[in-house]
Amino acid sequence: MATTTKSKKAAANTPSRTSEAESALKELFVDELKDIYWAEKHLATALPKMIKGATSEDLKQTITAHLEETKNQVTRLESVFASIGEKASAKKCLAMEGLLAEATELLGDTDKGTEVRDVAIISAAQKVEHYEIASYGTLRTLAGTLGYSEAQSLLDETLAEEKNADSLLTQVAENYVNEAAAAEVE
Repeated sequence: MATTTKSKKAAANTPSRTSEAESALKELFVDELKDIYWAEKHLATALPKMIKGATSEDLKQTITAHLEETKNQVTRLESVFASIGEKASAKKCLAMEGLLAEATELLGDTDKGTEVRDVAIISAAQKVEHYEIASYGTLRTLAGTLGYSEAQSLLDETLAEEKNADSLLTQVAENYVNEAAAAEVE
């Protein structure tokens, strides 16, 4: 019996694999939050350039609306951090940095005032949206796994906005911009 009691005491003083795994998962979750927080803040500074470069009023309106959503998403991410007892901080997101660099390159490679430029802007914006959809989908699922129901709900709200933004960009492309770009004479 003494060995059983001793074994129980030793087990109680040793972190369980489950708590170690949860700790590692929380660390990954927080790291990914920092990554998307940086991404959203930098996207908020890049979207005005896309708006300025766009020709189609529908595209300008779509991106302008998403700019406002993006600003709200930054604030919502701060609420996510707070809901899990963490301070909001950013970590450079190499993926978003690359996507925004590509967007800048596409703007530079297309002629101002053309529908072809609008197609390039939509392409760049949808690449960003798809990255965000993947990121928020993962974060929402991890929040649920870790038992962060408030964070999960907040992240789900942002995920829905990102999916909607992607859908709206597709509508602009399919309803007008792609055909107009195809009809442009060089």
